[in-house]
Order: sequence, then structure tokens, then C-alpha cells
Amino acid sequence: MSTKAEQYDVVRRPIITEKATMASEHNVVVFEVAIDANKPQIKEAIESLFNVKVKAVNTSITKGKVKRFKGQLGKRKDVKKAYVTLVEGNTIDVTTGL
Repeated sequence: MSTKAEQYDVVRRPIITEKATMASEHNVVVFEVAIDANKPQIKEAIESLFNVKVKAVNTSITKGKVKRFKGQLGKRKDVKKAYVTLVEGNTIDVTTGL
């Protein structure tokens, strides 16, 4: 079992977008996670941090866009999202802080 500090390194922050809000109607919560985190690590971290039962974890990696900053080309960081499906009866309120 990993420590709380390691679990906070795995789960960065909740993602609150229109798509994530629509997914929450189907008992799914979206989090930004560490790029090297795997599904079992994400499941363990969510279950211990929020005291809920996780049914499934789906992940996606969004590649960072190339943007200009003061005329110079730069690249935003890649972001990994975890779509966490909760067992019926479990909820996570992402509007309150941890």
C-alpha cells in the first residue's frame, strides 16, 4: 500500500469541463493523473483518497499543443486523464477541496 503523498502524486486534480459534467451523470469522475501512472495505481489512489469503490478506470493521453510565446515556438505538456467509473451508490463531490 502506498502512502498518501504518493497517491496525491498519482492523482493531480479533478477536471471540470462540460464533457466531464455530462459523464458525472453516469457515475463517472474525471481526473488529471501522472503521465506514468497505470490503471491499478489510479484505482488504488482514488479508492483510498475518497473512500469509494471503483468499478473501472479508462485513461487517455492528450498530446500538448504547439503554441507561440513572444514569437518563440513552445509546446504545452502532455496530459493524462483518467475516467473513473464508480460502483453504484458511491459519489465523489469534486466541487469541494481535499
